[in-house]
Amino acid sequence: MSTVSVRIPTILRPLTGGASEVKAEGATLRAVVADLEANHPGIAARVLDDNGKIRRFVNVYVGDEDVRFADGLDTPTPEGAQISIIPAVAGG
Repeated sequence: MSTVSVRIPTILRPLTGGASEVKAEGATLRAVVADLEANHPGIAARVLDDNGKIRRFVNVYVGDEDVRFADGLDTPTPEGAQISIIPAVAGG
């Protein structure tokens, strides 16, 4: 099992006690999200839709790789990886 760092966007920080970055464990993004949910209840519902897929307007990166172009929730999360959760911003 890998330990990774997860960057938390401002809108989700109330769920992490205000932390902008938290540690999580898991060999895949799916396992990391489950670990985040176990330690910060409510975060999975903000990242995943009702079908358990990454929400349309949420981008997730493992390192510099957008997981939508990798293996989605099955994207490997190697030891020490940096995961970024980035909500889409609308406006102009």
